[in-house]
Amino acid sequence: MNKLFLRGLFLLALLFSTAVSFAQDTNQVEMADTMRANGKIYVVVAVCLVILIGLFLYMIRVDKKVSRLEKESRQQG
Repeated sequence: MNKLFLRGLFLLALLFSTAVSFAQDTNQVEMADTMRANGKIYVVVAVCLVILIGLFLYMIRVDKKVSRLEKESRQQG
């Protein structure tokens, strides 16, 4: 019961800390505006997409290998 209470208290502290960060003044990000004006923001988006696609493909390959190894271990034992 004590652990559950501490976890709930920790969760509330995290929620309140994010609420404070949203309440801060939001100035426009000049770097993003400059990059958007120069057309470089698309390069940043493309690089992020390539990285994410690579990570997803890697996860799929690892999942297939793990599934194959699990299947082989079930057949042996």
